[in-house]
Amino acid sequence: MIILSIESSCDETAIAILRDGQTILADLLSSQIDLHQAYGGVVPELACRRHIEIIGPLLNEALAEAKVTLGEVDAIAVTAGPGLIGALLVGVSFAKSLAYALGKPLLAVHHLEGHISAAFIEHPDIVFPAVALVVSGGHTNLYAMLKRGSHRLIGRTVDDAAGEAFDKGARMLGLGYPGGPIIDRLAKKGDVQKYPFTRPYRSKEHTNFSFSGLKTALRQRLEKMPAAEKEAPNFQADICAGFQDAIVGSLVEKTLLAAKKEKVESIIVCGGVASNSLLREWIKKEAARLGLASHIPSARYCTDNGAMIAMAACTQFDRSVFAPLSLNPSPSLALSL
Repeated sequence: MIILSIESSCDETAIAILRDGQTILADLLSSQIDLHQAYGGVVPELACRRHIEIIGPLLNEALAEAKVTLGEVDAIAVTAGPGLIGALLVGVSFAKSLAYALGKPLLAVHHLEGHISAAFIEHPDIVFPAVALVVSGGHTNLYAMLKRGSHRLIGRTVDDAAGEAFDKGARMLGLGYPGGPIIDRLAKKGDVQKYPFTRPYRSKEHTNFSFSGLKTALRQRLEKMPAAEKEAPNFQADICAGFQDAIVGSLVEKTLLAAKKEKVESIIVCGGVASNSLLREWIKKEAARLGLASHIPSARYCTDNGAMIAMAACTQFDRSVFAPLSLNPSPSLALSL
């Protein structure tokens, strides 16, 4: 079985080709970071146009790398949502055209299920039950899982996503885009005690998140701070360390709370923010302390990629869950069981 997958939900065009649910024959990615850096964030119209420009050539490159023809492909998988509607439309329209022209089944994949499935690329034998933290620029969700492909939402952000907090915090500090990796890099050189921030939403009654108050706290602290203090040699590193510690501390705290409540065997952490070095270190340490297995994809599989969409599609293919050619993308698609 060969699945060709397409991911275009935001600012990265990705195509992967997967054989028998385990061998990645090709996994290509075209990033748009340079295109959007000048604007401090993703510009939907520009993202859509770039997807249109690159998706055809990227497909040809993927087929050449995989050494397969379109005729050998058994199914076409595509991210159907959530994401930017224009960006999603490019991928879905392209996938539907391929499926129709080739007479192959179409598989509609939820973007967040793709992120969760990324954990299985390098860890195929995850023990269930498990709890999965999906943390990115647009989402911060916790899911309880009894098996692969089964997801019960048990926690989410009530306002901003963790990745959004990183990006907006970096913008306040004049650090550039994307903010998460920059803050992560600077924080390694900083004193986490110099500018402490209170972890948000610490109630043990629920496993929801909140990060808008933390952004406000950073803004207010910067507004009240003397200019001379901001010009101190290690100021940016120190304040990044404190800000990051509060965000990551909240993510870890709520994930562990969910793991205890659900009595799980494994913890999965995925999504773009899962590449954060402090989050990876903290989760592994705390999971080991509790006697739980922790599974975090390599950094290349934390960001949007085609391989994760192909992995998620395998489960649907095995269950014969195919999408109609009338498929329309949804920018706010919910992840069901």
